[in-house]
Amino acid sequence: MADQLKFVSTCPTAMIHAGIGGKQKRQLLWGDEVNVTGEAVDGWLPVFARKTEGWMRADALSDRRLLEIIFVDIGQGDGALVITPDGRNMLVDAGEKDNLYRFLKWRYGHVARPITFDTVVISHPDEDHYGGFGPIFSEPDFLFGTVYHNGIVERAGPQPLGPRANGMLTDVVASRAALEALLADPENRGSKKYPNLLHNLLVSGRVEDIASVASASRHLPGYAPGEAAGGLAIEVLSPVLDTSGPAPGLPWFGSPGETKNGHSVVLRLVIGNVTILLGGDLNIKAEHRLLTHYTGYKMPPGDDDRAAMIEGARKVFRADVAKACHHGSADFSDLFLRAVDPLVTVISSGDDEPHSHPRADALGAVGHWGHGPRPLIFATELARSAKDVIKQPYVFRRALEAAMKALHTAAPGKATERAQKKVDKLLEQIGRSVARYGAINLRTDGERIVMAQMTEAPTRVSAEWDTYLIEPDAAGVLRYRGEH
Repeated sequence: MADQLKFVSTCPTAMIHAGIGGKQKRQLLWGDEVNVTGEAVDGWLPVFARKTEGWMRADALSDRRLLEIIFVDIGQGDGALVITPDGRNMLVDAGEKDNLYRFLKWRYGHVARPITFDTVVISHPDEDHYGGFGPIFSEPDFLFGTVYHNGIVERAGPQPLGPRANGMLTDVVASRAALEALLADPENRGSKKYPNLLHNLLVSGRVEDIASVASASRHLPGYAPGEAAGGLAIEVLSPVLDTSGPAPGLPWFGSPGETKNGHSVVLRLVIGNVTILLGGDLNIKAEHRLLTHYTGYKMPPGDDDRAAMIEGARKVFRADVAKACHHGSADFSDLFLRAVDPLVTVISSGDDEPHSHPRADALGAVGHWGHGPRPLIFATELARSAKDVIKQPYVFRRALEAAMKALHTAAPGKATERAQKKVDKLLEQIGRSVARYGAINLRTDGERIVMAQMTEAPTRVSAEWDTYLIEPDAAGVLRYRGEH
């Protein structure tokens, strides 16, 4: 029989056994893909999952795919893979370097066909969010549906974010046609990385469309309530165009960096009773503008209006899981954080950066204003294991450089094959470290949530995953099961 694709249905984990009722071989996470390779025997099925063959109980598997989000450890920056309940692939940012690319090659390396990412979101044109799309967009085995951006397209010249008037960016690039017209002139691109990245994607022939979410409705196209199979809706909460002038624009927040960050694409994913907020690099100025826009209260609110503003903002921004804005920067509004009211916060940050992210006050505020007695805070750099990357990175780099040199200079034949195997082994080691250590995993069916990360040195098979189960209490309110 042909392999059948199933998914782990036991929450939060299930086991692959060496034989029927035999020794445990691999711990799988709720929602993991499992290939059933044969017929059932006494309620057990032969399976292959996570590069492991064995047997699983038939009642531990189902046909239902969950919503899956992997916040990949891409160092300093953001990068996440979203797999929807109907099996579509979505990327939200890609970090600065090639970490996400290596993760995707590791994740989909067994698939003998081109992979389509139906939706790609570039939250804003900062390199630690878009730089990693370079190798991803150049990969011939990757195809793309619609790539969304925030409408701000960097360009060469004295106005790097485009013309301004009356405190507004007036050239918000909404459509593919407008983007093509802008980037067709090499002088507009110059040596700037972001416009050249978009231009190269446009001419690659592997993307269906590129558009700004600033021109979209309240929901991402195809993800309005009731549109997507599996019940997933995706709201676009930012950027918000100012339409008070002669032409729609985006407010200038004081500097190019503040303006790019402040108009980050903000997405709110809703499935069943579960909400997830992906907040880009919002800053205080932007958060205050969004609070005013969605509630009607001016900033700063008076003492009599503060509670009402927070309550009104929670109808828009409240989330059970929130990706922390700007990697745990100190540039956040306590009012906005109170509106988000997260039970779980995920911080994507790196070690090799000068900003000391996440900031101590940000961590304190997230814990203080988080929902419930034990708010959960995850950070990619805390989840990472240095051992699997290598204890002495410069030694690893030398080995890789030597292997690459040997590959380029080897004579055709077995010497080339040996050199290629050496390079592949080293690259696979890097990919494995990104995939295994540092990634924060989210799985939900719209009723329960499992947050999980790989343990660094499991003492037994059943300790391979560090899991946190969140499920509704008797009143239907989501609670972390570890609360006392």
